[in-house]
Amino acid sequence: MDSHDIATLESLEEHLFSAMVLEHATLPAYLTALYSIKPGTNQDASNILRVVAVEEMLHMTIAANLLNAIGGTVNLTQTGFVPSYPTYLPDSIDDFQIHIEAFTPSALETFLKIERPVYLGTVQQRVVKRRIPNHVWCLSPNKDGTTQYTTIGEFYNAIKESFIRLEAEAQAKGSTIFTGDPAFQITSEYYYSGGGKLFPVTNLDSAVQAIDLVIEQGEGYVDEDKPTGVFDQYGEIAHFYRFEQLRLGRYYVRGDKPGFPTGPAIEIDWDAVYLTVVDPKLADYPEGSELYQAALNFNIAYAQFLALLTEAYNGKRELMMRAAVPAMFDFRNLMNRLIRNPAPQQHGRHAAATFEIDATNAILGTAKA
Repeated sequence: MDSHDIATLESLEEHLFSAMVLEHATLPAYLTALYSIKPGTNQDASNILRVVAVEEMLHMTIAANLLNAIGGTVNLTQTGFVPSYPTYLPDSIDDFQIHIEAFTPSALETFLKIERPVYLGTVQQRVVKRRIPNHVWCLSPNKDGTTQYTTIGEFYNAIKESFIRLEAEAQAKGSTIFTGDPAFQITSEYYYSGGGKLFPVTNLDSAVQAIDLVIEQGEGYVDEDKPTGVFDQYGEIAHFYRFEQLRLGRYYVRGDKPGFPTGPAIEIDWDAVYLTVVDPKLADYPEGSELYQAALNFNIAYAQFLALLTEAYNGKRELMMRAAVPAMFDFRNLMNRLIRNPAPQQHGRHAAATFEIDATNAILGTAKA
């Protein structure tokens, strides 16, 4: 992989903000799938979705730490941060779309594509193709303006290589790229996650460690000569293999090879799910109806959540534990007001949150530049 795709500090900042966009883009899908499961059912699937959602927020926070470490700007309230669904995420040859939908077999297959592993050193896996409208990537292109990465892991490896190269260039000049305010770094003191310790990024070693944590938690340990591992360095199962357990119907245990779990069985009752409208919009609900107001209220709460995170990433670290993290799980009640109710003229499907944050801001007259 050629880290010169990220040739400047400005480009690295753009890639790190893109990483935050990417990590967040999975949250609406995972949360919708989680809360579409009927209470008291599918506990295995619920637990896996909940853990992955928490760790995606952790990864977004790590990306914020990396961006703050080099003096970048973190702003989750700007227009376009939350994509319009369906939206594209990277794939190897054919891009797939991520949808806002209930927990279904098709949703599970999408989650596996999101977290799919990759080998290091496989330059041939880099594909060059046209840019696609409504794509979450905002990357520095190749000469023809069309470079994309095949997996999330490949994207983060390019970022890691750029950190290494740009810091070496700065050190050669008696300087450093790590010029950010350490007071902006979010640590485990401010954000709890069972999967790995959240530490400050202040130099190259901590930056590399942080990036490796994201890769390992997402797709497993990456090595040039062997497949990805099921467990990360903290003994946690990587996201890809967490979801693969649901597909294969069995838990992984220590010593298992990828694709061959030998632990306790997992059963999924696909009927114990509220089937929701796929990629719902505010326009799907009659204006002035209870469903419309519930969808609007959810979007307002979600916009406030992103504003809290922005403040936390910009020096008010105490807001993470005190307000932002609890807010993410308060979404359950707001979302249930939608998911428990059939949507009008949708052939028996239920309502769901729309995550149209830009549209909601426009309605309220609070659009961000």
